[in-house]
Amino acid sequence: MTRLVVLDTETTGIEPSEGHRIIEIGCTEIVNREIIQGNEYHQYIQPERLVGDSEKIHGIKDSFLKDKPKFEEIAEEFLEYIEGATLVIHNAAFDLGFLNHELALMGVNQTIEDSCAVIDSLEISKKQRPGTQHNLDALCRRFEIDASARTVHGALLDAQILAQVYLAMTGGQSNLFSENQYNKQNNSSAISKIDTNRAKIKVILANKAELEAHNNYFEHS
Repeated sequence: MTRLVVLDTETTGIEPSEGHRIIEIGCTEIVNREIIQGNEYHQYIQPERLVGDSEKIHGIKDSFLKDKPKFEEIAEEFLEYIEGATLVIHNAAFDLGFLNHELALMGVNQTIEDSCAVIDSLEISKKQRPGTQHNLDALCRRFEIDASARTVHGALLDAQILAQVYLAMTGGQSNLFSENQYNKQNNSSAISKIDTNRAKIKVILANKAELEAHNNYFEHS
């Protein structure tokens, strides 16, 4: 049984190297080409900075995030949810860049790709329809998927919509996919494999001194 986890994030900006952080994670499951209702993962996150102009994209206010947990507080639960799954992400480099940045801030030297294979639905779309638009709204129009609830970007809603899009994109295959055949045909850049013998990502929380240094950094940045 192949377990897919369709994942999306919302962030305070586009570059983690500029100090931008994750404010929302949304995930939904696909098992045997069926979207599993009721076993989703959804979490808002306090980013330890203001959301700034990104509020225009996701509509999430600083006041709403004020009492939400920090990433380090939800990291273990999130990693357990995605462990061993194949992740389906639209423009995977963006979300993985932010997730791996959050792990690095915690002192974790492993990445999401160390424990999960990744399928980039953006790369699949580019190969299927080169020269056309590949954003989520365009794909919903192409595959006649109702996205009327998507008035602003939201991680869980976008993951739910992407799950439908992904099934439509791969609907010509009798099985979910055969990874070897899938790679040989025309989508070798859309999926990355992992060594299943690699160790799980270990989450080690910072000690008191490290937390104080971390907080001082954000107070003066």
